[in-house]
Amino acid sequence: MRYAKPRLEFIPPRFNPWVLQVAQWSLPILLRFRTRPWLPAGISQVETENAEVLVDLYEQFQAGNIRLILAFRHPEVNDPLCMLHLLSRAVPQTARQQGIRLQFPIHSHFIYDRGMTLWAGDWLGWLFSRLGGTPIHRGKRLDRKGMKMARSLLVQGQFPMAVAPEGATNGLSDIVSPLEPGLAQLGFWCVEDLLKANRAETVVIVPISIQYRYLNPPWAKLDWLLSQLEADSGLPVQQIGAEAIPNSAIPDSRDRFYTRLLRLSEALLSHMEAFYRRFYHQPLPEPIAPDFNSSPQELMVRLDTLMNTALQVAEQYFGLPHEGTVIERCRRLEEASWTYMYRDDLIDRHTVSPLQQGLADWVAEEADLRVRHMRLVESFVAVTGTYIQEKPTIERFTEIALLLFDLIARIKDRDLPRRPRLGWRQALIKIGEPISVSDRWSAYDANHRAARQAVTDLTQALQVALETLMVSK
Repeated sequence: MRYAKPRLEFIPPRFNPWVLQVAQWSLPILLRFRTRPWLPAGISQVETENAEVLVDLYEQFQAGNIRLILAFRHPEVNDPLCMLHLLSRAVPQTARQQGIRLQFPIHSHFIYDRGMTLWAGDWLGWLFSRLGGTPIHRGKRLDRKGMKMARSLLVQGQFPMAVAPEGATNGLSDIVSPLEPGLAQLGFWCVEDLLKANRAETVVIVPISIQYRYLNPPWAKLDWLLSQLEADSGLPVQQIGAEAIPNSAIPDSRDRFYTRLLRLSEALLSHMEAFYRRFYHQPLPEPIAPDFNSSPQELMVRLDTLMNTALQVAEQYFGLPHEGTVIERCRRLEEASWTYMYRDDLIDRHTVSPLQQGLADWVAEEADLRVRHMRLVESFVAVTGTYIQEKPTIERFTEIALLLFDLIARIKDRDLPRRPRLGWRQALIKIGEPISVSDRWSAYDANHRAARQAVTDLTQALQVALETLMVSK
């Protein structure tokens, strides 16, 4: 970001059935290859459980009995493609098997982060608009246009509304990040708007879990990836080769991968601690000579301290308080950086003097650098010290390794990293039991304090529902 730009304008939804049709036709290719033909997205199978629940809900929605919110897990960037598969393939197929005739197209409106178009390009905003999506400023305290459009689509839209309640990806298939309260609040607003319009529909939220599994465990690719990360970190490469591929004949082979990950994590922590201690004058403790024998719990304590330090460095620059959860602080920093980079007072570069534009460019470039501290933190908000120990699967090994790759790639290249693809995967989509928002309306409508508690309770109920969906497999 070298130049300040005009403010980010709202992108209104302009649903076009022909664009949706092209997207649905292209889906098998997109799932396997996404937008780069030479880089496989790695999803060759999509399996769906309990699709009949969604068939029933769509039938009720199309009959005018309910307004429906699809609350889906969002561990990674391929999730929207999986949701498109769910609605365009799995739901129609299940409906046909049950002899239920649904109206086509079976689709959803959806809320997306306005910032996605910044790293992906303006074409994504055009596409999402034609697919019925509406943007929202994720960290903005009051995005009036975004919230107004979302409320309107919830009540008047021709399709249900899909929302990712985590607010951002966390890179972990088996951990649900703490949910943001926005989805629950939208649900209650929808009930309120329906009552004002004297409409009798029930507002329902259905939890949807998305997880990924490798068809053939890519231990050799993981060995290669760890070797690359070790080399980038200045560590001796400890590539272990084909003989270390985990199998029943070598019971401790996974331990060797785990040891490498711990060693790599400790080295990266030491590098980053030294960086903030030396160049940002942060009071981080001087490290003891590394022996690479730290426990996962010790590393988590250091990681939490380091993340707090990185956020404080950015917050100090933007004049923000050091308070709230890590996710809240990340969103606040993101919005602050946007106000420096995308300026309300720079609608037209020709209306300001070269000096004013030069100062604005200077601020935008520095803000872009400062918010990178937050980007480093953002990838690790859901990491726990026992994630691999609890279940040492290839998926968990690779997810942590790829998060470390993101960290190193952001520092090396200062661009959004392009992750390596390690192997073909299966996406597992599970539909949970619906949660009625309307049944909770009386508690919400009592008073302001009760409303806040009702939003909290609904958010927690949805959190539990998503976590329960992920337990069995």
